[in-house]
Amino acid sequence: MDGRELLDAPLAGLCAEARRVRDRGFGRVVTYSPKVFVPLTTLCRDVCGYCTFARPPRRGERAYLPLEEVLAIARAGAAAGCTEALFTLGDKPELRYRVAREELRALGCETTLEYLAHAAGAVLDETGLLPHLNPGVLSAADLAALRPVSASMGIMVETTAERLGRRGGPHYASPDKLPARRLATIAAAGEARVPSTTGILIGIGETRAERLGALLAIRELGDRYGHVQEVIVQNFRAKPGTRMAAHPEPSLEEHLWTIAAARVLLGPEWHVQAPPNLAFEDFPRLLEAGIDDWGGVSPVTVDHVNPEAPWPALERLRSATRAAGYELVPRLPVYPEFVSPEWVDARVLPAVLRAADAEGYGRGERWAAGADVSVPDWAVRDTVSGAPGLLPTSSLSGNGARRRRRTVPEASRSVAEPLTKVRGGVDLDEDDVVALFRARGGDLRAVVAAADALRREVCGDTVTYVVTRNVNYTNVCYFRCGFCAFSKGKLAENLRGAPYVVPVEEIVRRAREAWSRGAVEVCLQGGIHPAFTGETYAEICAAVKRALPELHVHAFSALEVWQGAATLDVPLPDYLRRLRALGLGSLPGTAAEVLDDDVRRVICPDKVTSEQWLDVHEAAHGAGLRSTTTIMFGHVDGPRSWARHLLRLRELQRRTGGFTEFVPLPFVHMEAPIALRGRARPGPTFREALLMHAVGRLALHPWITNVQASWVKLGAAGAQAALRAGANDLGGTLMNESISRAAGAAHGQEMPPERIEETIRALGRTPRQRTTLYGEPPAEQTRRSYGAPPLAPPVNPRVSDARLKAPTRLVRPGLVPTARQTSARERASIGGTMRTQLLE
Repeated sequence: MDGRELLDAPLAGLCAEARRVRDRGFGRVVTYSPKVFVPLTTLCRDVCGYCTFARPPRRGERAYLPLEEVLAIARAGAAAGCTEALFTLGDKPELRYRVAREELRALGCETTLEYLAHAAGAVLDETGLLPHLNPGVLSAADLAALRPVSASMGIMVETTAERLGRRGGPHYASPDKLPARRLATIAAAGEARVPSTTGILIGIGETRAERLGALLAIRELGDRYGHVQEVIVQNFRAKPGTRMAAHPEPSLEEHLWTIAAARVLLGPEWHVQAPPNLAFEDFPRLLEAGIDDWGGVSPVTVDHVNPEAPWPALERLRSATRAAGYELVPRLPVYPEFVSPEWVDARVLPAVLRAADAEGYGRGERWAAGADVSVPDWAVRDTVSGAPGLLPTSSLSGNGARRRRRTVPEASRSVAEPLTKVRGGVDLDEDDVVALFRARGGDLRAVVAAADALRREVCGDTVTYVVTRNVNYTNVCYFRCGFCAFSKGKLAENLRGAPYVVPVEEIVRRAREAWSRGAVEVCLQGGIHPAFTGETYAEICAAVKRALPELHVHAFSALEVWQGAATLDVPLPDYLRRLRALGLGSLPGTAAEVLDDDVRRVICPDKVTSEQWLDVHEAAHGAGLRSTTTIMFGHVDGPRSWARHLLRLRELQRRTGGFTEFVPLPFVHMEAPIALRGRARPGPTFREALLMHAVGRLALHPWITNVQASWVKLGAAGAQAALRAGANDLGGTLMNESISRAAGAAHGQEMPPERIEETIRALGRTPRQRTTLYGEPPAEQTRRSYGAPPLAPPVNPRVSDARLKAPTRLVRPGLVPTARQTSARERASIGGTMRTQLLE
């Protein structure tokens, strides 16, 4: 399409088509960037006829914003929840003004761009805001110098009509506004892999055909390099004191026509923006023309380029967006498609990941798994309408809450169709599950309500929990999981605290103490000590069961089982049958992380593969053992990998029926090595955490009927919200918890029955103690669990006291070929293929 057919297109029909194109690409999402505006300098060598931002030097005024003022603006923005620092400045003023050259020398810089790099780097390093730079025309060398301190850059083409640069035109005597120079900068940015913003300015004397010509030039460059992340369609506003003060402004209809033409011409995958403040009270109508982005909106600073046009208040922007049927979503200055090492410099990427959610949008909240931070406001109340949110306010204070039915909002087609499948008993496919995980706003509420309704249908209003004790018998591990802050040792990613090994007699003592406090289960797991073999796990299991034959032993991750079998050179099924004979009751679902090997290669490359994890649990079910399932999410994963994980669990459960529950485990990032190195997001957002429980309920139905909320990761209030989003179980009392605490979790290591039941009753639900396999615990154990005495201090002897000897070779299952690369016979024998993959 060359656009000629659009020139005389009626506005109503063009806008309708633009909306259809926009909706194909972005559904219900309309974005904005929470930003601060940093006017680094208002000096410019160009003299555009419409501009009030650039002005000549004034006596007594600084030519450049001092660094301390730059940082003050950025800090105020960070405190207000902004993620972008928009640096706007004139183009190379030192080439025109002596005062600029002198001040730059005083700042220790030769050029404006050098000072820009210094200021942007300081903002990035000291505040975490992501710099977006608009410095004008740039060379390849300029782009290379600025890329390490910016998330993205921008330069408006404005127009490709060269005649507007002649005498009497708006760009006369403005050498940096020559279209060829600006297009060359955009091309150079593409070569440099810089996510770039550009656009056109309408109403400065160009024709409709010339606007379309500019859009086609932008499209050609974007198609060639793939780097143009948004196109702005900005309308001219006449400003007093400029050469164009009396120039007529384009009408709203002309602006809408141009936006709609841009959307149709560019297609569904391009982001199209129009600034809301320049449309004044008519800004909601811009949505009619197919925009999917409002641009930067600041709660802190004015629009220094258009100071006469204040940004609409965020709540008004959200309300107007929702009234049009869309959901306002914060984004970063770098769009989701560009949140990757390919597009973002290694210095900037950690800050981008800290600010991003799983889809690359802005997190929009301060909540983090394990952190002592309140749940977001939207979970308590609708921030637009003020209606109650997902979590009743009474539950936050621990008061009883009357159960109420929530009004389910109408969902978009992409969400409504999967929900209809669930109601009809049809299994969801991968795309269905991905669509549910991407739900926001009204779609989010629809997913959560559907999951809650299904939970009520399947499980009723009873919330279960188990009185249990965790025993982590060593924190030494030779595997290199990037998310783990618990393991210690020479091969660990992050050495923290003293390494220990708990002797068998201390494990038994803790189990006895747990039994005396009403426990019906002991959960045994630990790091993979190099000296541990399959005999180690067999000895631990047998010792506990000899001492306490009625206590259920829930023990050993798939990695421990795999490693134990490999060290004894026996097949998995044989080893699991031996453990069961010694008293093993069930397996925890840990070590699953995310069952997508593209994710596992990043976070746990030498751990069991997805196929190996599934093989262990299938073999356990074949040996008569039940097991749980988990997902540890919110790091380098996303909706697609989550969907694959859930469907793999569902397919195994369909074959074996051996899983008892699904346990989402939000990534606790505070001390995790992969997060400390800036290579992962800081866990899931609260929205993503709720969706994992809700979508898990929907996607695994009817095969897995219990969904657990982890109070250790979510906190009490977060767990309550999960219980209203499809969960029916609160996990265990734990008594001891080491792994999440090592990662920085602040929600404690024991929640006694009294507090668990108070948390449940606050939702108007009924608490019930259970066994590991969801049966009724012995009445005497239930009685003992209330008012239990304090625990004796645990004994964790230093690893040297254990006098263990490491083998000369260590098994690393993650280095083994996947199931698709091995025969069934080879996979059945640990002593075959797996044993040969030993690392000296």
